[in-house]
Parts: sequence; C-alpha cells; structure tokens
Amino acid sequence: MSTLPVFATPSTVAPGLDPAWVARTVETALDEDLGTAPGRDVTSQATIPPSATGVADLVAREDGVVAGLVVVTEVLGQVAGRLALPAPEVVFHAQDGDAVTAGQVLASLAGRTQVLLVAERTLLNLASRASGVATATRAFARELEGTGAQVLDTRKTTPGLRALQKYAVRAGGGTNKRMGLYDVAMVKDNHVVAAGSVAAAIRAVREMFPDVQIQVEADTTDQALEALASGADFLLLDNMEPVLLARTVAAVREREGHDGVPAHVELEATGNLTLERAREVAATGVDFLSVGALTHSAPILDLALDLRA
Repeated sequence: MSTLPVFATPSTVAPGLDPAWVARTVETALDEDLGTAPGRDVTSQATIPPSATGVADLVAREDGVVAGLVVVTEVLGQVAGRLALPAPEVVFHAQDGDAVTAGQVLASLAGRTQVLLVAERTLLNLASRASGVATATRAFARELEGTGAQVLDTRKTTPGLRALQKYAVRAGGGTNKRMGLYDVAMVKDNHVVAAGSVAAAIRAVREMFPDVQIQVEADTTDQALEALASGADFLLLDNMEPVLLARTVAAVREREGHDGVPAHVELEATGNLTLERAREVAATGVDFLSVGALTHSAPILDLALDLRA
C-alpha cells in the first residue's frame, strides 16, 4: 500500500484562483492544442480505445516548489467533456506551495487513458510554469528571511496567465502589490511629463479615482521627498544603488508622521534586483523588493505525467 500523503484539496494558498478564470484559461489552452472545441488528438484517439483505463502519476523531475495543482481537475474535466468520457479521479499527494524533490509524486490520476494523455501537455504546461514561478519566488523569500522585507512581483507577466503567475508568487512566499492598471495608481516619469508635475499627476488621480492608492516612482532622494509632499501613499525607488537607497529610506523615515505624511510609508526597491543582491538591498530598510524576473524569466519546474505500465 502506498505511504504517500493524501490531501483533500490541492491548495491552501490565499487568495485562491477564480474558478471562472481557471475555466476560461484552460478552455483557451485546450483550443490551442486540440483545435476548436471539441477538437481532437489524432494520435491518442487513433491508438487508444475510448474504453481503456489507466493510472498516471504527476511527478516532479527536479527539486523546487510546486504550484498550479489547482488546474489539474479542471483540465481533466474539460478534456473528458470534449471526448464525452468520464472524468478521471485525482488523488493529491502535495499541495501548492510545498517544497518538492525530484521523483516525488504530486498527484495520481485514474480513469480513461484517452483523457489522461489528451490532457497531459496542457496540464503540464500550466503547472510547470506556475511551479517555476513559485520556485524562483521561494529562493528570494528565503534570502530575505529576517530582514523585514518581502519579495514582490510586477506586471511583467505572460499575457493571459497573470492570475496564475501571481498566484504562484503567493505560493512561493511572495507578495502581490497590484494586479493591474485598475487597482493601484502608479505615477511614473512619463505621467509626470504628461501632467506637468508630480503634484499635478497625483491631484488628477485623486480627483478622478479617489478610491485608489497612489504610488510614485522616484530615482533620486529629492524626487522621493517631492512625491511625499505631494500626497503619495507609497513610493517606488527605482534603480538606486544601495548607498543612495539607504539615504533615501532614512530621509523618508524622518518625515513619517509629520506634515500629513503617513506614520509609515511603504517603500519598494526595484531595478536589477538579483538574488545575490537581495539582502544588501533589504538592509537599506525598504519594505519590498519588486522582481520582474519572478514572472518574466523564471524557468519552468520540470514536471512529468507518467502512465503506469
């Protein structure tokens, strides 16, 4: 009898993924692979009888952090629906956010073999990519332990997969600051040029969208202090060397709680933030390190679906 653990749910990551988003994303991915619904897999459907059954294991081929197991049942269910076959049963032996080792079985899938093989690549594409993001994030989170700073993602995501990639960041121990252009205002240099000044840009956002917080990008101490004086809620300190970054953090902290400045201003460092530099940057006193590479450059975690003989 197997001694592998069994989990009723593949995730305790909060917040979870919107089921409607998962369903739409899986449908699009299956359309890519099978053609417009119901589509077809000319190899599997020709070589495997619809009545054939089997068991397959989802296995980690390398060490890392797993994420994306939440899509497994949706992929299998949609494939089964397209083939007019029963959906396989799934037993999870790991949960999103777990550290896993090479050779570890993450889930066991039992059902019609056609469904298992048709679903294989879509299932792996989504879970492997999410697991790669979670693995990269965990490396930063571990490096930052004890510093008081957290690793943060950006909007540099794969089009159509942002929700999954940001979920994977959470699974890896990172943080999401904003999901898109709609929930937080980010005043950057081009906005300042267009509006005429930092103060004018902040004022315009406050007037049109009073419900959102405003972050302002600064690459000098003077710009950071100007943004604070103009009413910024928090600051993005861009491409500052550690000495300048520490000086800017100290200057901002001196003004906290005075002249309308919040008691604590969240400070986010960004720009060329590698794992090797993470602790040095965190030591300056920033609250967050935003790392675009978590989502735009993280390699996949190698996962495989192995059909038992």
